[in-house]
Formats: sequence, structure tokens, C-alpha cells
Amino acid sequence: MATYLKKAERTSQTDQQDVREAVRKLLAEIETGGEDAARAMAKRFDGWEGAAVLSRDALDEAIRLVPQQARDDIRFARDNIQRFAEAQRATIRDTEVEILPGLMAGQRQIPVSAAGCYVPGGRYAHIASAMMTVTTAKVAGVGHITACSPPRPDTGIPAEILYAMDECGADAILNMGGVQAVASMALGLFGLPKADILVGPGNQFVAEAKRILFGYVGIDMVAGPTDSLILADGGADPALVACDLVGQAEHGYNSPVWLVTDNAHLAADVMARVPALIAALPQVNADNARAAWADYAEVVLCDDREEMAQVSDRYAPEHLHVQCADLDWWLARLTAYGSLFLGEETTVAFGDKASGPNHVLPTSGAARYTGGLSVGKFFKTVTWQRSTRDAARPVAEATARISRLEGMEGHARTADIRLAKYFPDESFNLGN
Repeated sequence: MATYLKKAERTSQTDQQDVREAVRKLLAEIETGGEDAARAMAKRFDGWEGAAVLSRDALDEAIRLVPQQARDDIRFARDNIQRFAEAQRATIRDTEVEILPGLMAGQRQIPVSAAGCYVPGGRYAHIASAMMTVTTAKVAGVGHITACSPPRPDTGIPAEILYAMDECGADAILNMGGVQAVASMALGLFGLPKADILVGPGNQFVAEAKRILFGYVGIDMVAGPTDSLILADGGADPALVACDLVGQAEHGYNSPVWLVTDNAHLAADVMARVPALIAALPQVNADNARAAWADYAEVVLCDDREEMAQVSDRYAPEHLHVQCADLDWWLARLTAYGSLFLGEETTVAFGDKASGPNHVLPTSGAARYTGGLSVGKFFKTVTWQRSTRDAARPVAEATARISRLEGMEGHARTADIRLAKYFPDESFNLGN
């Protein structure tokens, strides 16, 4: 039976701020006031009074500031992300099948025309989010990609983020963050095409804006605070486990990290190491990690690996890292996670930055029912059908009878009229 050696005092659900009404008001302001309202919010929230859409000259000037090593690292990561996205793309194919002799049906995979990619700002410069969203949309064949990120008051979007956006294929860059950026992309302000889909992580206001706009536009998912779970057995290295937990806790004060193990000695060793690792971080990182560890972290002791797997599936973590023996068993057994990291030779940070699979992933247990951002998110799967007159006959007969069972006489008559036209000398039992 699972035992909690450390239990969270809070969860992302219990302390989630009620921002819905505030976001609704902001969206309404922009819908009414358009570009002027969006600019006013950019000034109010980000201190930005510069151009809304970055010019090519301004972009080139910013890119010149990016050191060569940073450029090389961004291209390395972009290439890995692109390779993985291209492998996903290869699995997305048009299909057709002959359902009955003469009745053909199929599906087409059509990329959306325009996408808006949100890149978070704030305490960290999320270069990797630019690569994950823009590259994946580009591989999907999206017609126009707008990328946005909160500008800093005096300097705008950090140069490295701009370089990543441009290198990965953004067609336009919006100097804007928050609700105003999401709304501007959805409504097609500042000369941008209206986004068919909005993707990328953001704070609670961005997430709520996407949730409210869903239906008017598509979205990848509604994201909450990032979370990570480590499964570790007695053979795991406690120094690595502790470091990996702290590394993910630095995301934010409310970013849960969880350890699930069947070894009490490992659990105790890891818990003893965490405070010193947190203290050794830079101040802002340490503050985030300390709060996340104190209030949101959990350590669970299980009887065996099957119980560990059951606990993990209940959490359905965004990131799931297995540091256990028999990795193939875990790969086959685990069923609920955003992205899986097998063995100590990989770590969540690899996936966050440079290894290839996308880091825009389901949080707050949403991995129970969805995966993360992929090439497929940018496609519409649409269907078609074509029939000979002979093949239409049994379908029309069944359609007429089912329609009348449902009370939908108009539907039934669209079948009747075809049978009468195609087979004028025959009679049918159509339920009328």
C-alpha cells in the first residue's frame, strides 16, 4: 500500500486564482477597441510602446547581437525538433477505402492556414518554446506562422528568442504578450491573418484566454503549472534523482515535483539532499524551487513496481522520468504521461530544450486523455465519400428507414428521391 513520506500542502487546483472574469473583461476590451486596446494593454502590462509587429530591419539588428555559440546551439536543438516532427509528419497520411462495392470513402489531412505561437516571457527567456512551437507548425505546412512573446520595456523580446523564431520559420513576430497577444492573433489585428489555432505555454492569464477563445479558434491545450514525476528503484542514483527534482521545481513556486519509489533508503537520501541543492541555486531560481518543494512536492513509498506504475498513472504527470531497472517493462506498462524519459542517461531538461520531442505537454492530470503538441495538432482530418448508383441503393434504403425511426422525414425523403430517380421501376420498404 502506497505511503506518503511527504504530502503536498497545496495543489495547482486548490490555489488556482480565479482569473476568468478579469480575462473576459480584457478580451471584451480588445474585441471592442481593437488595436488601440491591445497597444494600451502592452503599455500597461509590459511597459512596451514600440512597434506591435517587428520589422525585418529590427529583427536583423537584434539577431546581430546573438553570439555564434548561441546560434549553433539553437540550430542544433531546432534540427533535432525538426527531425522528430518530420517523423511524426510521415505518419499522417491521406486514406481511402471501398466500404461497399462502388462506395468509396476517405480522409484528407489538411494543415491549417494560420497559427499563432505563444512564447512565454517573464523571469526566464523561453528560447526553447519558440523552437518547439514554430518548428512544428512549419513542418506541418502551416501557411502563416505568427510568433509572439512579452517584450521587455526597453529592449523588447530578447534577441535569442527572436533568432529562434526567425530560424525556425516564423512569418511574423508580434511584440506582445499576455491576453493582448492571444487576442491579437485570434482576431487578426495589426495586419496579421486570423489564427486558426493558438499554441504554446503561458501563464494563467494566457491559459484562460486560450480556454475562452477555444471554439472561435483551435488551441493545443489548456496548460497549468508544469509538473514532473520520477519513478526510482533502489538502483537509482540519489544524487541524480534529487538534482532532477530540483531542476524541475525551479519552474515556479507552484510547479509540483513527485518521487515515487519502492525503496525507503533512496527516498530518505533524496529528501536529505534537496535543501542543499535548492540553496545552491541563484536566488530567484532557489525561491521558486524552495516554495515548490515545500508546498507541492510529494514522496510516495510503494510496495513494488506495479504499485509504483499504478500511482504514476493516477498522477498522469506532464513529465515522467523512469530511473529503474528493466526499462522495457516500464515503457510497456505505463499509460498516462505527457512525455516519458527512460533511464538516467536522459532527463526532463533534455526534452525541454534540445533532444527533439515536443515540450508543450499536458499538465494537471490532462495526460489521462491527451498528448502534447505535435505535427498532428496543426492538421484537420476531413472526410469525403463518392458512390455509384448501385452502391447508393442499400445506403439510401437504410438511411430512409433510420431517418423515419428518428422522426426526421426530411432526411428520409432525400434518400427516397434518389431511389425513385435511379430505380424508377422498383419498389422499396422505406418505412413510410
